[in-house]
Amino acid sequence: QVQLVESGGGLVQAGGSLRLSCKASRSIFSIGTMGWYRQAPGKQRELVARITSGGSTTYADSVKGRFTISRDNAKNTVDLQMNSLKPEDTAVYYCNALTLTLALYWGQGTQVTVAS
Repeated sequence: QVQLVESGGGLVQAGGSLRLSCKASRSIFSIGTMGWYRQAPGKQRELVARITSGGSTTYADSVKGRFTISRDNAKNTVDLQMNSLKPEDTAVYYCNALTLTLALYWGQGTQVTVAS
């Protein structure tokens, strides 16, 4: 079992920055891939970024060059640095963990609102 708790969401003006953090209840050293997803009202949940245990990253085309995902195995955290935010980035952002045994866990989500 892994509990994931997100923090760092809020309201920001377009062009601003936010940093989201996801803290796991146990060591993430053995968790294969961790990621951030988002869901806007009326839309499906979509991948924002993910990072493997080896540090390989994947980004949605819409956030490439603006968002950076990182993981700190010592602190059991995965962060998402979001720069140059746009109104279309407004969504609930969810942390996700896929363990080496293919168990999937989700956080409760944190709201990000970008005002134009």
